[in-house]
Amino acid sequence: MEDVRVDTSMGTFTVELYPNQAPKACRNFTELARKGYYDGVVFHRIIKDFMLQGGDPTGTGRGGDSIFGGKFEVRAHSKCPEPHQYRFARKVG
Repeated sequence: MEDVRVDTSMGTFTVELYPNQAPKACRNFTELARKGYYDGVVFHRIIKDFMLQGGDPTGTGRGGDSIFGGKFEVRAHSKCPEPHQYRFARKVG
């Protein structure tokens, strides 16, 4: 597991990444973040004390770019604590 700190205009939060279990999703997220892809991107969906959704530069939730040139298959490994948490990568492309 790797922890990634995300700084926003509303505060900071930590994301747990599991690169051994979801290598493509983790690689895509970290490489796009390193390139500044998420800088200034809004969270288009916020449900207080539950979840937030972002990463889409259009702010619509319809998806954005990936380092793989489009959509890619995301396989959540059975050892992930919450396999549904990797859904963020499924809308890429």
